[in-house]
Amino acid sequence: MSAISDRSPGEPAKASDLMIEALEREGVEYIFGIPGEENLDILESLRQSKIQLVLTRHEQGAGFMAATLGRLTGKLGVCLSTLGPGATNFVTAAAYAQLGAMPMLMITGQKPIKKSKQARFQIVDVVEMMQPVTKYSRQIVHGANVPSAVREAVRLAEEERPGAVCLELPEDIAEEMVDDPFFFDPEAARRPAAEDKAIARAVAMIEKAKRPLLLVGAGANRKRTSKQLTRFVEQTGIPYICTQMGKGVIDERHAQYLGTAALSDNDSVHDAVASADLIINVGHDVIEKPPFFMTADGFDVLHISFASAEVDQIYFPQLEVVGDIANAVWQINESIANQDHWDFSTFRDVKAKVDEHTSEKSDDPRFPLCPQRLVSDVRKAMPDDGIVCLDNGMYKIWFARNYRAYQPNTILLDNALATMGAGLPSAIGASFVYPDRKVLAVCGDGGFMMNSQELETAVRMKRDVTTLILRDDSYGMIRWKQDDAHFADWGLEFGNPDFVKYAESYGARGFRVEQTDDLLSLLEQCLAEGGVNVIECPIDYAENASLGKK
Repeated sequence: MSAISDRSPGEPAKASDLMIEALEREGVEYIFGIPGEENLDILESLRQSKIQLVLTRHEQGAGFMAATLGRLTGKLGVCLSTLGPGATNFVTAAAYAQLGAMPMLMITGQKPIKKSKQARFQIVDVVEMMQPVTKYSRQIVHGANVPSAVREAVRLAEEERPGAVCLELPEDIAEEMVDDPFFFDPEAARRPAAEDKAIARAVAMIEKAKRPLLLVGAGANRKRTSKQLTRFVEQTGIPYICTQMGKGVIDERHAQYLGTAALSDNDSVHDAVASADLIINVGHDVIEKPPFFMTADGFDVLHISFASAEVDQIYFPQLEVVGDIANAVWQINESIANQDHWDFSTFRDVKAKVDEHTSEKSDDPRFPLCPQRLVSDVRKAMPDDGIVCLDNGMYKIWFARNYRAYQPNTILLDNALATMGAGLPSAIGASFVYPDRKVLAVCGDGGFMMNSQELETAVRMKRDVTTLILRDDSYGMIRWKQDDAHFADWGLEFGNPDFVKYAESYGARGFRVEQTDDLLSLLEQCLAEGGVNVIECPIDYAENASLGKK
């Protein structure tokens, strides 16, 4: 099929064609979503385009898929909906992308704006509704403005800090003919480099410290940054910890890895923080609260990120290095000298304790499975570059703490909006970006059922996605919080379908873990054979009571 952009330059074109051509020029390959009658011109333009429409079963699922594409590539993920209820179904996905710094464009339809035939039927002010959860929200009121609106939306979505944008294309504007349309070619924008004086002060600060500790945050989860931070750790020997969304930036098999901050406080890695006199905080994102609480007479903090630190009562770094993170770390690497007075002995003690703690019960034979055994078996089954997409639930803490990530963005968890229902759609989105890599969605039974209909999308689109459903017939994380608050265990249990038959009804393969040793073999089988697979696994969350008790 020829691309819309193959038309002759200056030839009159319909506004919907200009929208699709502009997206083609931006390198968009997929649009996820559900069209409505207000999008029929867009749908016809897509039919003639090289961009593939991925028809989903719910707009929220489409948004999660598009956001995940943006998260993995740094390039725009695109999703499509009609007006009214279609657009309102995007709100959670918009917040997911915005808080999680994932570049995503939502294209929504609208009734004709030049003349109305249906009064206020289905009319919602989508542009105003999207303002609080996007970087940019705009209604296009003239066909000639489509190319510039798309270029501006893409620029804002992809630049630091990335996030969600929304363009509303009304029905009558979409069908407008535009004479001699003008396009804006995507520009290659480079992020500014950090100031030399700030780099020099940062190097001096690290060299002066006695017990410097590196903390890797969400903003560092980029390939170039990963390379430079790995060099920094190997060159200096400075130990590191990471936030949940910073997992995998540096291979967590590294001898200097101390652990992940799975809890806000009272976690094992907080012993390392308490022992440090300097925290080198790279890629700190305000969405993820830092795993420490600063005091005026406590340790120093060096902030290295794309943007300056926001004012906060518990986060006030003594020095900020603002600019491209990878370049800033490279500059530090070029200047820093190892110091004889650096003392990492306390950190080695913490590592020994963390390693012992996270290996406990990794081979526990009990059934239903305990979380430690489950995480251990998933790690054994997944290849180094395999991608685990977590939904939101109690297991997220166990994976953050116990799962060792070997490469950037190989464990996709949401510690920003922390929404349920994203696990399966995120895995489907990841399978479009990396069709040759193994992709596993890990979902609780509650979160899975929020977007389980996307199993049909995965089957129809011939994806290789395996979903592991952890069944405890309740909202387990809330029950943990309820117990911790000393309330009665009440109001959080529910029933479930037969997940094996449920998967088979969509054309997927369904499996059930009947004994503990089944899990690893089933995971290995499903990942090796490909296709769409669902594994139901009972889980025992009695171990939750031990969390936070060092």
